[in-house]
Parts: sequence; C-alpha cells; structure tokens
Amino acid sequence: MELIDTQTHLDFPEFDADRAAVLAAARQAGVVAMVVSGVSAATWSRLLALTDAEPGLFPALGLHPMFLAEHNAADLTALAEAVERHRPVAVGEIGLDFQLRELDRPRQLELFEAQLAVARDARLPVILHVRKAHDEVLARLRRFDLVGGTVHAFSGSRQQAEHYLALGFKLGFGGAMTYSRARKLRTLAAELPLEALVLETDSPDLPPAAHHGERNSPAYLPEIAAVLAELRGEDPLNLARRTTDNARTVFGLPA
Repeated sequence: MELIDTQTHLDFPEFDADRAAVLAAARQAGVVAMVVSGVSAATWSRLLALTDAEPGLFPALGLHPMFLAEHNAADLTALAEAVERHRPVAVGEIGLDFQLRELDRPRQLELFEAQLAVARDARLPVILHVRKAHDEVLARLRRFDLVGGTVHAFSGSRQQAEHYLALGFKLGFGGAMTYSRARKLRTLAAELPLEALVLETDSPDLPPAAHHGERNSPAYLPEIAAVLAELRGEDPLNLARRTTDNARTVFGLPA
C-alpha cells in the first residue's frame, strides 16, 4: 500500500527532537510522499532545507492566515520570487480563517487574493485553509484562472464540496473524520466521489481518534485511510491507490 500525505508541517519545531524517526516510521507504514506546507516567510528556508535533504518530501510555500501578524507586504514579493526560484509543488497553505474573530478580515482577503495571483501566474495549485469562509473562498477562486489544488481539512457542505470539485479541486480528509461524533464529515467522506478525495494528517495537529491528545504524525496516515475505506465500503488497497493517484495528479508528483 502506497499513500501520500498531502498536508504536513514536518518542518515545525515539534519534530526537531525526532524528525528522522518520524520519517522512518512514516515510510515504513507506506507513506511514499509528503507535502510540507509553508506558513510564513520566516520559515520557508527551514522548510526548503528539509525537503531538499529528504527524499519523498515536497515543499509548498505560502502565507497562512492564522499567522497574519507575522506577514507584511514584502512577503508577497518574496513569495513570488521564491516560487520562481524553488518551484514548489503548490502555493500553500493559504486561505481565509473567519473562525478566529481577532484576525483582520479585510487584510486576510487582500493577502489571500494576492497569493492566488502568484499561484495563477506560476501555474501552480494551491493548498487552502478555510474555516467559516467557504463561500468567500469560492467566490474568489472563480475570479482566478487557477490549475486547482486541495481544500485542506474540508469541513463544508455537500453543495460547497461540489463547487470546489467543479473548479478542479480535491478535498482533504484526515484525523477529524476518524471521530465517531463527526457525523456530517463522515457522511461526506462516504458519499463524495473517490476521485475528489486526498488523504492528509496535518501533522503535528489534528491527530486521528486513536491518538487523541498526541502529536500527530504522517505514520498515522494508514489509520486514516482505513477509516475512510470502512466508511465507504471500499477495498483499502483500491482506496489507497486511487487517493494516491489523485494526490500525484493535483501536485504533479512523480510516480
């Protein structure tokens, strides 16, 4: 079984003490590729050093809305230059977070649109962070000629999911889906077409139910895949193959 983790933060300090062991465990579990998403300009060099040094790790560069206080106008110029120089697999993690009321919405919107323009000009997919803002994100995606991307930790409605799919996006499902109380999310995971889905951990955050309260790890991706296969009544090997193909297609990853 080969799996791809489409959303990780393996460059975060939470992994500094045992990153090599975490990677070894993930590879042993069948995770053949991992996308490492950027959150701020100050951390891109650390992220790129990691993805350059480790086979099977692929960088995405972006300015995350939850780190809004760390971003400035010069970072957008730096992003465009870094995308041209390093050619990451995506622009991300970017988006809108309206759940956190302290985050300035107009500034989020300005930052998001500017990064969509970078992705459009570079012909790169985007990795979207969206909380309480799916309609606002969709409205802006329709204004840009993008090549698609993924909606990380999708939590919207079936109708919103269909709108993302129509725009060429895949929907990321991870640890949240493994909790029995997540009925709406589990129903979506069971009913959406398989070609719409990719797997993710968002490690070190959002651990699956069996690891509640722990640091998340890409090594737990097979557990997430197993839950998704059970919810859908799918053969686990077929689900692994299809979601891996989906991830390779959206990010242009090598076979």
